[in-house]
Amino acid sequence: MTGKTIQELYILLVEPSVVQSRVIVKSLMDAGIHHYDVVHDGQSALQLLSQFHPDLVVSAMYLPDMTAADLVHAIREDAETQRIAFMLITSETGFEYLDPIRQAGVTAMLPKPFEFSQLKRALLNTVDILNPDQHDLKELNAEDMKVLVVDDSSMARKHIRRVLNSMGIDQISEADDGASAVPVLETNFFDFVVTDYNMPQMDGKALLDHIRHKSNQRSLPVLMVTSEGDMSKLAAVEQSGVSGICDKPFEVDTVRALIRNMMTQV
Repeated sequence: MTGKTIQELYILLVEPSVVQSRVIVKSLMDAGIHHYDVVHDGQSALQLLSQFHPDLVVSAMYLPDMTAADLVHAIREDAETQRIAFMLITSETGFEYLDPIRQAGVTAMLPKPFEFSQLKRALLNTVDILNPDQHDLKELNAEDMKVLVVDDSSMARKHIRRVLNSMGIDQISEADDGASAVPVLETNFFDFVVTDYNMPQMDGKALLDHIRHKSNQRSLPVLMVTSEGDMSKLAAVEQSGVSGICDKPFEVDTVRALIRNMMTQV
C-alpha cells in the first residue's frame, strides 16, 4: 500500500493570532499542504477533533483558554485521538514549559518565526511516523528484534513504540523507570534498550551503569532518547558507554540511523 504523502496530509492549525495563522497557512501551502482547518483556541480544536481526525495538529504554545501542553495531553488521553501527530510552533525556550510537551510525543518543535526548511523537515518526519514501513530495517531482521523501552512517561513510551513499530519492530517490552527495568533485564534478553534520561528512582545514567557493570547483558546496545539539555550530564552518559543519544522530539530517520549503527557495531 502506498503511504501518505505531504500533499495528502490533513492539518488542524491552532493559532490565536489571525495574522500569524495566515503566515503559517501560507508556509504550509508552499510545502504542498492542500487540506487544513484553522481554529484560534484549544476548546475549538478539541471540539473539531471530536468530529474528525486530522493527520497532524499544529499549535502555538499559548492559547486563550489553555496551553499547548494542556491541548496535547487532552489529545493523548483520549483513545480516539491519541495517535494524532502533534507539532508545536513557539518562541518559548523555557525547559519547564517545553518538556511536558516533549514527553507527550511530538513530531517537531519549531521556533517562531521558523524557516521554511525547518517546516518541510518537520512535515517529512510526520509522514515518516504516519507511514509504517515494515522493510525499513529488513536487513537487520527487525521482526525478530526484542527491545526494552524505559521511560516514566506513558505518552513518551507510546510514541517511541509507534516509531519502532513503523520500522517493523513489534516485540517491545516497557518499564516506567530504571528501577523497574532492572528485573526485566535480569529475566529477558533484548537486542537493544531505548531509555529516557530523567526518571525517578533510577535515571537513565544509573540504568546504563547497571547494564554495563552489573547485568548479564553488559554489551547490550543502549539508545538514550532525552530532553536533557545539561551537556555535562550527557557527556557523563557518553563516557559510561551509551550507544547513541537522541533528542526529544526526535526525527524518525535519525533514530533509524542510530539503530542501524548500534546493531552493526555489536
